[in-house]
Amino acid sequence: MSGLVLKLAPHERLLLNGAVIENGDKRCRLNIVTPNAHVLRLKDALHPENATTPVARVCYVAQLILSGDADPVDGPAQLMRGIEQLSQVFRDSDSRSLLAAATEAGRAGQTFQALKALRALLPRETRLMATQA
Repeated sequence: MSGLVLKLAPHERLLLNGAVIENGDKRCRLNIVTPNAHVLRLKDALHPENATTPVARVCYVAQLILSGDADPVDGPAQLMRGIEQLSQVFRDSDSRSLLAAATEAGRAGQTFQALKALRALLPRETRLMATQA
């Protein structure tokens, strides 16, 4: 079986195609087999007031797409513009690899995979900003 596999802790919440789903008392494993389903773990969600850095803002755009709160045309275009802007800043090979994965996923409409790659840049961004201060 292919698709997205989610392992949920007890009472963990996720957003699936705009609906909030909460797990029960036990751990569970879900297989999301519908292609292009919009899935976001709420424990991983960025709140708007925390999207204050360039990477966090691009991650937030991806979240808006996943939650269905972004315009279906403008949201993905905005995501791709954000990834392009980040690629002008992050020059190391690991970051470039993550941005390439985010770009490929974004072009394929796989927003969850793009967000996953972008979130991996958050610690790097934190380190870069700390050295600039």
